[in-house]
Amino acid sequence: MTAEDSDSDSAFAVLGVLGDPVRRRLYRHVAAAPEEVGRDAAAEAVGISRSLAAFHLDKLVEAGLLAVSFRRLSGRTGPGAGRPAKVYRRAEGEHAVSVPPRSYDEASRLFAEVVENAGLDRELQAAAKAAGAAHPDATADDLVEVLRARGYQPFWDGETLRLRNCPFHALAEEFPALVCGMNLALLEGLAPEQWAPSMDPCPGGCCVTLSKNKTH
Repeated sequence: MTAEDSDSDSAFAVLGVLGDPVRRRLYRHVAAAPEEVGRDAAAEAVGISRSLAAFHLDKLVEAGLLAVSFRRLSGRTGPGAGRPAKVYRRAEGEHAVSVPPRSYDEASRLFAEVVENAGLDRELQAAAKAAGAAHPDATADDLVEVLRARGYQPFWDGETLRLRNCPFHALAEEFPALVCGMNLALLEGLAPEQWAPSMDPCPGGCCVTLSKNKTH
């Protein structure tokens, strides 16, 4: 077995854990949450018992899809505060499988390197903004759903929309200025005029935040 075969088998095994519909719902809920999620909250969100939620959450941890830590959910400290609760968050890292095998990641890195070395940032941003505007599927009423469908995992922070996930994370890690600038331009084209995307990174998430445009 080659190293590529071994990596592919591992990815299949990890993603196979999500074959259970309850685990998929739990994973989506925890992955999209802006903060760590306890067992009680996860069980309530998915509509199952706490014990069943605990079982499936720990299976997701074993698969490397979720990470776990311990903290007191009540916020109290000292004697009588109770034992710290087990809480879950999305794990770092990515898992992808292509059948048959493809290498889009390698191609995208090569494209990004060429664009960056050629100093074509403005041209890329113009193309990204035009691409966002060419698909006017976002309105003021359904912007959250559009962003969710595109993988951004949006959540409300007061009247601000923050993005829990960066769909271009791997490239943004390697080419931050290039890819984050492209992402901002894409969302400028996509978002309705009532919204103003700006660079305001969400810890562990996307570099862009959307707020209501003060001129509207």
